[in-house]
Formats: sequence, structure tokens, C-alpha cells
Amino acid sequence: MTGKGYRQVGETLYHSQLENGLHIYVDVKPEFSKSYAFFATNYGGMDMRYYYGGDWQDTPAGVAHFLEHKMFDTKDGNALQELAANGASPNAFTSIDITGYYFESTEKFEENLRTLLSFVSVPWFTQESVDKEQGIIGQEIRMVEDDPGNQVFYGMLEALYAHNPIRVSIAGTVESIAEITADTLYTCHAAFYDPANMVLCVAGNVDPERVEQIAREVLPERGGEDIPRDYGGEEAEEVFRAETVQEMAVSTPIFQLGWKADPSPKGEEHMRRQFLGELCCEAVFGTSSPLYAQLYSRGLVNQNFSYGFEAYPGCAFLTVGGESRDPWALRDAIAEEVERISREGIDQGLWDRLKKAAYGNRVRSLNSFENICVGLAQSHFAGEEFFRFPEVFASIDKADAEACIARWMAPARTALSVVEPKGENA
Repeated sequence: MTGKGYRQVGETLYHSQLENGLHIYVDVKPEFSKSYAFFATNYGGMDMRYYYGGDWQDTPAGVAHFLEHKMFDTKDGNALQELAANGASPNAFTSIDITGYYFESTEKFEENLRTLLSFVSVPWFTQESVDKEQGIIGQEIRMVEDDPGNQVFYGMLEALYAHNPIRVSIAGTVESIAEITADTLYTCHAAFYDPANMVLCVAGNVDPERVEQIAREVLPERGGEDIPRDYGGEEAEEVFRAETVQEMAVSTPIFQLGWKADPSPKGEEHMRRQFLGELCCEAVFGTSSPLYAQLYSRGLVNQNFSYGFEAYPGCAFLTVGGESRDPWALRDAIAEEVERISREGIDQGLWDRLKKAAYGNRVRSLNSFENICVGLAQSHFAGEEFFRFPEVFASIDKADAEACIARWMAPARTALSVVEPKGENA
């Protein structure tokens, strides 16, 4: 393995690529007793159509999430129980674009790493176990469908995009997961759980050479080829529709307001766009902005308020959500602030404070082994260097944010999703 130092953040990262295509990143932390391992595949909820085995494969919504649930099953039992019995704290997650399996432990790290790599790379399904899991995940889906927060978020995505599969729930529907068979899972595993499509990230008091050696011993010697994905037809710059409204059992209207940004390219520009999007949110309606105080005093927002920027293959968006007695008035107030910033610019003092705070938050996130490992994996798949963020951050100036606010937050790129009180709650 080769080490590279990042002076501005005080980190040294070890990296190697195995013959099977797997990339390994190790951030050595000798002063800590715990260690964290994250084994991820570049495969998430949006990867429903892909080219494999000489043909295009169409899979039901929810397969990536379903596969994550089933991967812990082994021929001899359950990997979760095995890791827990060995002193590790394991878990997994499926997001829009990746699936990751991880554990944290203070002892027996190498044994637990072997277990992690083994169960993720060697699938074991039966149709009986798949049928049973359909019932379990079906209950989970019904709970999600009854969650107003989830519904208002996907309502926004359905308004922003006409084709991109980001608009489809990661868990799928009860109907879609009913189509999943053991063969479906084996095919998706063969395609996406290939070392060449995966990354192993480790942080802690570990030996990088031993991590590499264990990966060589456990994983297949050869990897496959890149898997082409199809994310639907070309999207227009403007939103698919301006608003969507639902009624559910809520006491106060909840909203999710989104703006359709330009898709982020791979490489360092991907990281730069991420920072830009986050700073745009802070400048327009962040909790330190002048507008937020006005919105709060008018009762248009309350403490249930969140915002951010997200970028995935073929799409990117800014979003703000929470509770509001008048989401439409809120939308108009933000539009007025966007117009003002486009005309007058961002106050220099506010910009300096926001940029300094955002940079500080990113540096503080390095105190978490989980943040480091997940960030390393996401950056690898995006073609960027995770620890180069200080240089990338320094390249962003106020004019960059002002230009993005004017372009991305135009009325034609704005979509509002609202869940209103139903029946006697209205």
C-alpha cells in the first residue's frame, strides 16, 4: 500500500488497488482503541435498469434494499449475530446510490473483517427465505407510506423529475418487491457485488498491510467489468411539475421545497458542486440568514426545519423542508430573497461567516470514523479525493454562489410538495 499525506487536515491515507479491481483505503489512527470497517458497493435504489450478461436487465423497485436485508443470511446462520458475538457492532444501509456494510470494534478486528468480507461477497438465498423477507419488508414499506415526512419528500422528487429513478422509493412498493425472487437477487449480486464495483474503507488502530492481505485472502481473485446503468430519458432544465399536494393525518401542513440544480460531473468538480450547493442553502434560507429570522417571526417555519443539497447520477437538487402554516407564502418569500440576491448579491460579512462555519463543520466531521469511511467511499465512487476538501473549498468564492443561486433557484426550476391535514385535522 502507498501512503499519501494531507497536511491541511493532518491525515495520512493508505491506498491500494487489488488485481480484482477492489480499491482499499486505510486511515490509520494509532491513538484510538476502536476500529471501523466499511465495505460498500456502487449500487443503490436508483440502479433498477442495467446492462449485464449481454442484455439490459430491468429489476423491480426495491431490489437493492431487499438484497441488503438478505445478505446477512449465511449457510451456517446469520452474520449479524456472528459479528455481535465477536464483540463488533455491525449494521448496513442502502441509499439512493450505494449500499454499505460496516462494523465497529475494539478487539478481534481482523476476525471481524474476514467475516464482513466473506458474507458480503458470498450470497446465500433460498426462495423460502425470500418469501419470508417479502412479508417483513412489506410491513416496513407500509410504515414508510404512512409517514408524512417520507411522502412529502418523494412528492417533491416526483415533481422535480420526470424520468430519473431517484423519484422512486428506495424500499420499493409492496407490489414491486412481490416480484423479487432468489434468482433476481443472485443476478444483482453477481453484477454489482463485484470487487471492481466496490470499495473497502477502514479507519482505526490497524495495519494497512494486514487489511490488504485479508482482502486478498477472502475475496475473489478476479473482478468483472463496469456495469452500464440507465437512469431514464433526458431531463429538462425546468421541473416536471410545479407542485404536488396530498392529504394525511397531520396537525400542521408539512412541506418540501426543491430546486433542480445542474447534474454534477465526476471528479473534483463533484465535490466543488456539493460545497457550492450547501453554501447556497445557507446564504438563502439557512438558520443564520436574514430571511430565516423573517420566516420564523411570520410563523412560516418553526424548529422542524431542515435543508441541504444532494447530488446523484444524472440529478442534483437543493431542498428545504419542515412545518409551515402557509407553504405557498413560504415559497414566495424564498423566491423574493433569491431575486434580491440575484440583484444585489450576498452580503460579504454573511458570506465570510457562512463559509468559515461550513468549513469548520467539515473538519469536525473527521472526528467520526463513520463519517471518514463513508465519505471515503462516496468520494471514491464520485472520482474525487476525500481529504482534498480544504483546497476545493478555498476555490469557491461569493460570485460562484451568487451565480448558482440565480441559475438553480429560478421559478421554473422550483417544485413544492405539501402534505395538508386531512378530515377533522384540517
